[in-house]
Amino acid sequence: MSMSEQPDLFSLEQTPIEPFRGTKNPRHLRAIHNLMRVPVDRKDLDGVVGCRNSPELIAELRRRGLKVPCYRTIIRDLDNRLCRVGTYYLTAIDRMLVEDWSRRSGIKV
Repeated sequence: MSMSEQPDLFSLEQTPIEPFRGTKNPRHLRAIHNLMRVPVDRKDLDGVVGCRNSPELIAELRRRGLKVPCYRTIIRDLDNRLCRVGTYYLTAIDRMLVEDWSRRSGIKV
């Protein structure tokens, strides 16, 4: 992680309580599908899943048993001010849980 990237300071408090039990929610499925391919920043995730509150959608996935960490990258905005952009990604364990659930459920992600 470079100096311009900062870990999500709250991810340690959001340890999954139970293993991933899957979902049939179309927004969840679109988010998981994209996160299985590449890390996705918050703004792009809003567009991909069709909502305007992707942090809550990620919180829902975390409550379902995935970690979905977020790393923060410091960038400059249009006014040349520093701001932090959050990018979500799946851990190796998240990927294994999703693949296992996908195989068992027959739902393709």
